[in-house]
Amino acid sequence: MIGVSMVADNVQRSIPLPDSRRDRTSLDTLTELANDLAGEFRLRPLLERILVSAVELLDCTSGSICLIDQAAHTYRKEIDLDEGCQTGLVFSLDEGMTGCVARQARPVIFDRYAEVPHGHIDPAESRYGRAVIGVPIRRRNDLIGAVIVFASMSHPVFDAEDAQLLQRFATHAAIAITNSRLHAEAAEREQQAAVSAERERSMLEIHDTIGRGLVSVMLTLRSAQHAAADGGDITATLLRAQRMIQSTLDEGRQAALGLGPTKLDGRPLDEVIELELAWVRATSAVTTGLRVFGDRREIAHDVRVQLIRIVQESLTNVAQHAAATSVRVGLVYGTDGVSVIVEDDGRGFDLTAQDARPRGMGLAGLVQRAAQVGGRVQIDSTPGWGTRIRSDLPYEPQLSRLADRARLRVIVAHDQPAMRAGLVKLLDTSEPGVQVVAETADVTAAVDAAALLHPDVVIASLRLPGEPGLLAALREIDPEVPVIGLVDDPAAEAEVRAWAADGVRGLVPRDVDATSLGRAVLAAARGEVLVFGGLLEQLSLTPVGSTLTQRESEVRTLLEHGLADKQIATRLGIAVKTVEKHVGAVLRKENAHSRTELVARQS
Repeated sequence: MIGVSMVADNVQRSIPLPDSRRDRTSLDTLTELANDLAGEFRLRPLLERILVSAVELLDCTSGSICLIDQAAHTYRKEIDLDEGCQTGLVFSLDEGMTGCVARQARPVIFDRYAEVPHGHIDPAESRYGRAVIGVPIRRRNDLIGAVIVFASMSHPVFDAEDAQLLQRFATHAAIAITNSRLHAEAAEREQQAAVSAERERSMLEIHDTIGRGLVSVMLTLRSAQHAAADGGDITATLLRAQRMIQSTLDEGRQAALGLGPTKLDGRPLDEVIELELAWVRATSAVTTGLRVFGDRREIAHDVRVQLIRIVQESLTNVAQHAAATSVRVGLVYGTDGVSVIVEDDGRGFDLTAQDARPRGMGLAGLVQRAAQVGGRVQIDSTPGWGTRIRSDLPYEPQLSRLADRARLRVIVAHDQPAMRAGLVKLLDTSEPGVQVVAETADVTAAVDAAALLHPDVVIASLRLPGEPGLLAALREIDPEVPVIGLVDDPAAEAEVRAWAADGVRGLVPRDVDATSLGRAVLAAARGEVLVFGGLLEQLSLTPVGSTLTQRESEVRTLLEHGLADKQIATRLGIAVKTVEKHVGAVLRKENAHSRTELVARQS
């Protein structure tokens, strides 16, 4: 009868190698198991294959693999090849064959299972009188399990050679357990990242929705406070605030349920791009072409939105600034993501000269759109040889950190609720770097909101009700805040002239599209001037004759490109104060009331 300590001593001594036939068989079996480990990460099928192979190679029929939890001082039968299957049961490490292996921390052999302390097999079972062998499963220095095999009639006893062979299978079991756990941890991290990304997106949308609603309520209550101070009736105002609160709750609930911005229609992506190219052909003398490469694949909604916006912005730049004769778009469905390439033969620009770029290029916006979903943008341009913009985006959006970045804070001011809602929706769906923080209906509320929120840009109707005028009122609290005027009636020449003379940063028509509105906001925030649709050309604002000096002409040219004073100073290598003097001289000699009016003459 061989006791535990005797076997332990035997295992420590030199162990003879198996015979060549058995060695070849075991090598083939272990090679097959290694191949299985390379492509399978589910633990139970792997352990079952390992145990079956080990039992068959030893000419036995019964065995088990147990996983050990040292901290809990327990083990769990993961695989059990017995008639009285105990798979899934948990036992103390003070019991059974696995408990013996755990205590010895090395191979253990008993001539009869009856000798195992606190065993689990009924004495009436045939295995109770058979030999049993157990070897540890280790991951580095940690004991994580055990492989147990019962003797059979064809293999009645176990020796050190059997222990050596079984230990090889235990090593494969350790690899399988480790790989499975690592795969499970990676899958869990991936799921957590996806949940985190979706939570971030949802929270950002909820934050914007509720934030705008609360600001509107706050401004309405402040209006009620002003009315009460003048002895007026505030009942209607309070009822309006109540309705705003209910509306904010409803919109917040919709955002929380994922019912936020409207989805794009179901048209194929290449068809949508073809429609954009048709717009380019209709608005400029540019020939277009579209090529699609690869097999079409499903693209997540958020990625599709940003890809279309990137194409729109790129084609808008071609139509308005490139002076190109042709533009080609390539749509490439790759293995890991989708790429879109917009290439024109226009005048191009110098990538190293930041301030020399044409107005409204919106390159930073393109990069930000791609980054919003985990993509990237590569821009190549040479003066006189055109521009190539390549955007590579994943099929599924990657983890975004947009909430960690500073976004442009915008106030929308218009007396018509439908127009306010439309402008907010345009910005929400087109500009990931813009956050509408308040919506107001008159000058007083707009000024209160600006004083409270310190926006980066204000978009306001030229006919916004209230006294004094919005631009004058805003200058009292923040002389630097840029304002974009929304022209409700292009025929209202006096209004447009007045806002242009007061130095509005941009003028856009009431039917402005999402891309143009976003570009106007970004330009205004950068200190540039942007005018769309030839709004001031119809006012016949033509120069009266120029006697500009060479330096003033240089300044005037840069003003026409929408550059701010600091950018002009850097470009010309002169002081900002000097630029301001030249700007004043240019406006005086050109009979222009503001730089906006001067820029508009070149639109």
